[in-house]
Amino acid sequence: MTEINYLLIITAVFLSIVSPGPATIAIASASANNGHRHGSTLAFGIATGGFVWSCAAAFGLSAILYTNTWLFELMRYFGAGYLLYLAYKSLRSACSHKDEKLQISAKTSLKLVYIKGMALQLSNPKAILTFASVYAIFLPANTSPVELITVIVSISIMANMVFQLYAFLFSTPKVRHAYFRLRRYFEAFFAFFFGVAGFKILTSNLE
Repeated sequence: MTEINYLLIITAVFLSIVSPGPATIAIASASANNGHRHGSTLAFGIATGGFVWSCAAAFGLSAILYTNTWLFELMRYFGAGYLLYLAYKSLRSACSHKDEKLQISAKTSLKLVYIKGMALQLSNPKAILTFASVYAIFLPANTSPVELITVIVSISIMANMVFQLYAFLFSTPKVRHAYFRLRRYFEAFFAFFFGVAGFKILTSNLE
């Protein structure tokens, strides 16, 4: 058995997750707009996407992506496009004069919300770069499959707990009341953030 500093690995990923990003902003928006169920489901979808990237990095699948740069390019354009779409939706909401609560259509199932969460995380090529960097730095070359699985599961549980906490906090009555009172300002911020994030992914060098 190799010596693995689980605490250090989890802390490194934790700091990456809690910092403001498209995932956390999307969870905040969904939770404040549509309540805890939608926010929690979106958060679980995002955590699932992170789990996929974590597995890919841990078991060397990231090497396949590195040698096929067109896959990164495809993810970059898709991810940037999706974030710009979210920016457009937020901007349209910010410009709306309607002050009533913005509810997701009844036809929108939680399954679709979950898929949107996964798509948001899987369309971010920098997510796998984060996992690949952490694993390359902190995991010895002779790490066993059992130890890899332990790391992946530990990180996934931690990530889901963090995302679920975001969903809970932003769906509380006080936060939702403040959100709907200042809805246009929040939506303007979301539009700006998603727009900048999408443009940054579109123009960044992933090498």
